[in-house]
Amino acid sequence: DVQLVESGGGSVQTGGSLRLSCAVSGYIYRRSLMGWFRRAPGKEREGVARFNSDGNTIYADSVKGRFTISEDNAKNTLYLQMNSLKPEDTAMYYCAEFLFGVGWTPQNWGQGTQVTVS
Repeated sequence: DVQLVESGGGSVQTGGSLRLSCAVSGYIYRRSLMGWFRRAPGKEREGVARFNSDGNTIYADSVKGRFTISEDNAKNTLYLQMNSLKPEDTAMYYCAEFLFGVGWTPQNWGQGTQVTVS
């Protein structure tokens, strides 16, 4: 079975940083489909960062310049470095395998890790 296990969430003050990790197992890791989305209470799911089929990194406008997606392919681990955090970044963050090489439709995702910014 596919397993995506997130870690690294927590509570930070405005302007702080967190690094989320996602350990991927159970299937062939495909960089071009991996990324992160988030869901805040009462809001729609929002794509945050991902790799795409062109080999590029894609970011939501709301996080550009503050968040960085990276990976350790040898460890099948995905990361999301989040700097200059704002209260509006408060959400549950999910590591995901997206359905296509572009777009934000998730096919598989983990249990999520909570990020709270105050």
